[in-house]
Amino acid sequence: MKKSRFSEEKIIGMIKEQEGGVPTAEVCRKQGISTASFYKYKSKFGGMDVSDARKLKALEHENAKFKTFLAEQMLDNAMLKDVNFKKMVTPAAKRKAVDHLCDQHGVSQRRACDVRQVDRSSVRYRSTRPDDAELRKAMKEAAAERRRFRYRRIHIMLELLGIYMNQKKLRRLYREERLQVRKRSGRKRALGTRPPMIVPETINARCSLDFVSDAFTEGRRFRVLAVVDDFSRECLALVPDTSLSGARLTSELDTIISVRGMPTTIVSDNGTEMTSSAVLEWCQKTKVDWHYIAAGKPTQNAFVESFNGSFRDDCLNETLCSSLDDARSEITKWKEDHNQNRPHSSLGNLTPKKFVAKITLQKRAA
Repeated sequence: MKKSRFSEEKIIGMIKEQEGGVPTAEVCRKQGISTASFYKYKSKFGGMDVSDARKLKALEHENAKFKTFLAEQMLDNAMLKDVNFKKMVTPAAKRKAVDHLCDQHGVSQRRACDVRQVDRSSVRYRSTRPDDAELRKAMKEAAAERRRFRYRRIHIMLELLGIYMNQKKLRRLYREERLQVRKRSGRKRALGTRPPMIVPETINARCSLDFVSDAFTEGRRFRVLAVVDDFSRECLALVPDTSLSGARLTSELDTIISVRGMPTTIVSDNGTEMTSSAVLEWCQKTKVDWHYIAAGKPTQNAFVESFNGSFRDDCLNETLCSSLDDARSEITKWKEDHNQNRPHSSLGNLTPKKFVAKITLQKRAA
C-alpha cells in the first residue's frame, strides 16, 4: 500500500480547521494539496478523532494481510490440485513435479518445494550416474528378440553375450526402459499340498506328451502334439496338424524311438487319442510303460504342462499362421531355438542341447 504524505493526526487537524471556519482553499494552499485531495481525506476521515483513524488504518492493514494470505492459499490449493493425481514416490518424480509447478504457476522453487513438502536439496541434486547406453541397447535387443523373457532370463542372455552386471542394476535399467512383460491371464491355483514330481535321473528314462490347441487366422483350429524328455527338458517333437489320431501318435513315437531309442516310461493324460486301441496295441508290442495321470490332475504331468506354457507364450501367442504350412514352419523354428538357444533355469541356465552334451561328457569321463 502506498504511504500517505500526511499522518492521521495531520489529516484530522486539516479537517477540524476547515470545519472551524477556515476556507477550504486557504487550508489546501497552506498544506500544498488540491481541493479534490482534501475532500477525499474528508470523505474517509470526516467525523473521526485520532484514535478512530488509527483503528481504521490498523484494520486496513489487517485486511490487506488477509487478502494476501487468501490469495497465497488459493494459489497453493491450485498447485496441489495440479499435481495431486500424480504419484510422487521417487526423487525423480518429485523433481519433475516441482519443475512443473514452477513453469505453470510462475512460483519460485522454494515455494513449490514448500507446497509439495519436498526437500530442496533433493530437487537440486543432479545424478552423476552414467547413462549406460550400451547396456540399455543390449537389453532392448535381447528383449526384442525374446519378447516373453523377463529380467532374470534377459540377465542370462546378456551373460551369454559376455555382458555382466549386478542384478539390481539390471532390474533398475529393465524398469526404466519399461521392458516388463504382462501376464496374459491367470490360472486357478489348487488348494492343499501336492507331492513333488520325481525327476528322472537319466536321458530318455521318461517322456511326457500332450496336445496343444490353436487356430489359424481364418478361425479354423489345429492341434500340436508335444513330446518332451523330462530329464533334459528337450523337445523331442512338435507335430501340428488338423487331425491327430491314436495311429498318428504311435507313428510319431516310432520316429522318435528310431533316433533316440526306447524310453522306459511315457506319461500322458487320459485323452481319447492316448487311450485309443492303436496306443494300447503299440504299448503291448513295444513293452513301454505308459503311465496315465489321474483325471483332472494336470500337475501330475507338470513337465510337459510347463513346456506347453512356454510354447504357447513364446510361439503360438506371438505368431499368426494362415495355413498349416506356415504353422509347421514357425513351430519347427521355435523347436530348434528352444533346444539350442533358450536357457532353462532348472538346467542351471543351460540350453537342453548343452545340458545333454554336458551329461554325455560326464558319463564318458566316469
